[in-house]
Amino acid sequence: MNIELSCFACGKTMLFVDRVGRRDECSHCGADAHVCRNCQHYDAKVYNECRETSAEVVREKDRANYCDFYQPRSGASSGVDQKQSMLNAAEALFKKKS
Repeated sequence: MNIELSCFACGKTMLFVDRVGRRDECSHCGADAHVCRNCQHYDAKVYNECRETSAEVVREKDRANYCDFYQPRSGASSGVDQKQSMLNAAEALFKKKS
């Protein structure tokens, strides 16, 4: 079974055979693939940013981890970090004009 996953960092499609391994990386940007931000349980709006209540806390959501509950996120991702894009928009809005 092939697994198609959008990279959280660059948004490009990654293709894996059978499973996403802990050491697998995006072939386009080199970002780790087995990370919270590529998992279907990842949700920035909930406690510990994970909807799986039994999972151990993972501090670095964009680094490879050993979570037993990891399931590749289905569907496409925009590849854009919403938090960072909002910060950039706010900085542009309140930027002092010289």
